[in-house]
Amino acid sequence: MSHDYGAIVIGAGPGGYPAAIRLGQLGVKTAIIEKEYWGGVCLNVGCIPSKALIGAAKRYEELKHAGEMGFTLPAGDIGIDVGKLQGWKNSVVDKLTGGVRTLLKANKVEMLTGTATLVDAHTVSIATPEGEKRVTADNIVIATGSTPIQIPGFEYADAPVIDSTGALALTEIPKRMVVIGGGYIGLEMTGVYAKLGCEVTVVEMLDDVLWGFDPDVVKILKRRLKKDGVNMLVKTKALGWEKADDGILVNVESEKEGKQSLPADYVLVTVGRFPNTKGLGLEALGIEMDGRFIKVDKQMRTNVPGVFAIGDVAGNPMLAHKATHEGEVVAEVIAGHNVQYDAKTVPAVVFTDPEVATAGLSEPECKAKGIDYKVGKVPWAAIGKAIANGETDGFVKCIIDAETKLILGYTIVGYHASDIISEAGLAIEMCAEALDVGLTIHPHPTLGEALMEAAKAALGEAVHVVNR
Repeated sequence: MSHDYGAIVIGAGPGGYPAAIRLGQLGVKTAIIEKEYWGGVCLNVGCIPSKALIGAAKRYEELKHAGEMGFTLPAGDIGIDVGKLQGWKNSVVDKLTGGVRTLLKANKVEMLTGTATLVDAHTVSIATPEGEKRVTADNIVIATGSTPIQIPGFEYADAPVIDSTGALALTEIPKRMVVIGGGYIGLEMTGVYAKLGCEVTVVEMLDDVLWGFDPDVVKILKRRLKKDGVNMLVKTKALGWEKADDGILVNVESEKEGKQSLPADYVLVTVGRFPNTKGLGLEALGIEMDGRFIKVDKQMRTNVPGVFAIGDVAGNPMLAHKATHEGEVVAEVIAGHNVQYDAKTVPAVVFTDPEVATAGLSEPECKAKGIDYKVGKVPWAAIGKAIANGETDGFVKCIIDAETKLILGYTIVGYHASDIISEAGLAIEMCAEALDVGLTIHPHPTLGEALMEAAKAALGEAVHVVNR
């Protein structure tokens, strides 16, 4: 049977649009379907706008402390024009979404707007304002992303209750905010509003914020958040909220403090995300699931021939760069190339202040697995560039196998951690030993020197810190 396209991609996020572009490059006639955000949640109301606001908040804080470097600023507080701030953030998003459309068009990908449902393994129904449209393809790629989890008692339909999208679009700096969830999204938004003058309280049901991260990292991050005036309540459950004369009251409960009512203007819920797999018609096709995720093999194939899945719907970690890589893999598989997903690590970054970045195994993970390992740890206070920038909070850890000296992982907390973690990812992918990084001459003075020094420290050969 002849189909309309060689491939149809459902979803134009960081997994879907790279898949469609790569398919076009490989000569596969391709269509991509998007119901709302060209570029996906990440580009429109997630990764990119949040980093724009995080960068703005960091710059605002730097201006307030500029006097320490000898700069004289006008007397009084530095003002914030929230309307202009939002306008600037939106201009960043517009540039990138425009770029996505341009690239799709340049690679001869047809862009279709509407809500897609799978009719069968080769047919997609698209609901549009003009009515239903059906298209067919040899292959279908599901790249529909994820949605913020809603918890009982905190419905997003209620104005004071917002998700991360709402937090990025506020037209005022609230006086008080309660953030439910101490994971990476919650702490990133906490940092933004705390720096801009909002009184923030974080409510986390687990034993600590950033659960699962190296405790040494969490300790440094909590110290900075406390310095920024953030109140953190752990082992605390959010019960609900009610209107008050001045804003709202968020009701919480903990074993230690009992029930409390926290005054706020907004309550931000950041307790995780669900993959968008409902309503696609997967059940009728008999597509196998792994919990809420679509079950795929290393070529991103589902159990139904011709149907693939990538990104958040295909399993953890739910990260944009993992989705992009899977998108490129699936395109090459559809084009007949002999490739598969075989990444050894997916680096992760938390854009708090200071930033947190990891690649490979962390020290707690090595302990849990019973691995015989060694650690090289270098504080930023030992790195000239960090001192010169006035950013000495944090460290770089290099974890190596005690016997083989292979690099197992890096953990970085500190200034520009996000920008230097990629070297660690490359080292792990190439099965590098500590000496491979340690003997690579790193330019001075740079932050990257810390990765070299940490690798040497793991071998007991560091020259800028005391070897242990």
